[in-house]
Amino acid sequence: MTQPVPASTAGTMYVGVSTKMYLGYRDSLRWLGELRHEVDARPALAAGRVVPFVIPSFPVLPGASKIIAGSPLILGAQNCSWADGPWTGEVSPSLLAELGVRLVEIGHAERRRHFGEDDAMVALKVKAADDAGVTPLLCVGEEAAPATDADPADGAEAAAAFVYGQVEAAVGGDWELASRLVVAYEPVWAIGAAEPASAGYVSAVVRSLRELLANHPLDGGRTLQELPVIYGGSAKPGLLPTLDGVSGLFLGRFAHDAANFGKVLDEALSLSEAPKL
Repeated sequence: MTQPVPASTAGTMYVGVSTKMYLGYRDSLRWLGELRHEVDARPALAAGRVVPFVIPSFPVLPGASKIIAGSPLILGAQNCSWADGPWTGEVSPSLLAELGVRLVEIGHAERRRHFGEDDAMVALKVKAADDAGVTPLLCVGEEAAPATDADPADGAEAAAAFVYGQVEAAVGGDWELASRLVVAYEPVWAIGAAEPASAGYVSAVVRSLRELLANHPLDGGRTLQELPVIYGGSAKPGLLPTLDGVSGLFLGRFAHDAANFGKVLDEALSLSEAPKL
C-alpha cells in the first residue's frame, strides 16, 4: 500500500496544483510531462524541504503515476468516498492508495456548495482516507470577503475561528488525526477571482488559526502549531514570498502553464533555504 505524505517539519513548504476538469485526457498527460520536466530541472527538491504535488482528474491517475514515477512529485486525487462498498460512481481511498495516490483533496468549496457535502460527510471522508494511509488535504475557508482590506486584521480573527471550526468538525475532535492533515486555506470568495486574497489578510488568518490550534497539545509534547497550512484561491507566482507563516500554495489555473508551477517552486525553494532570523 502507498505511504501517506511524510510528516512535515518546521519550515517544510508544499506547492501543489489541481487540474479540476479543465484538461482532457491527452492534454493532461502532455501537461504532466511538462510538470515533470519542471521538477526534474530543480534537483534541490530531492532534499524534501519543498514538497510538490499534483492532483489530476480520476481517469488520469494511472497514467500520471507512471509519468511522475521516480520524481519528488506526490500524486493526489480530487475527492474520495467515505467507504468501500455499494456506492455507484464513487472512488474509495483504498483504491486510490493502490493507484499510488498519497494525498486526497477533501471538503473543497465546490464539493460543499454544489454537491451538498456537509461537515459530517467531510469527517467521514477524512477518517476513511486516513485509515487507508492517504493524507487528507482538507480544504477550508470562509464564504464572505472581509468588509475592508484597509487593515489586514479586519475580519481575520472571525475567518480563523470559522476555519478552525471546519478543522475541528472534520476530525471529530480527534486532534491526533488533525496532526496528519495538510490544510488548504481557500477563502471561498477568492476561488476563481482575478486576484488572490491580500497577503496581509491571508497571513493574519493563518496566524490566528495557528494560535487556536496550539491550544490542543498532542502526545509526545508535539503541537499543532506547525500543522501545514497552505493557501489557495487564485494563487499564482509572486504571492508566496509576500506571505508570513503560510506553508505553501495550492495552485489552480495559473499552474496549467507548467512554467508557472516552476516559478512557484523556485520561490518556495528560496524561502526554504533562507536563514531564520
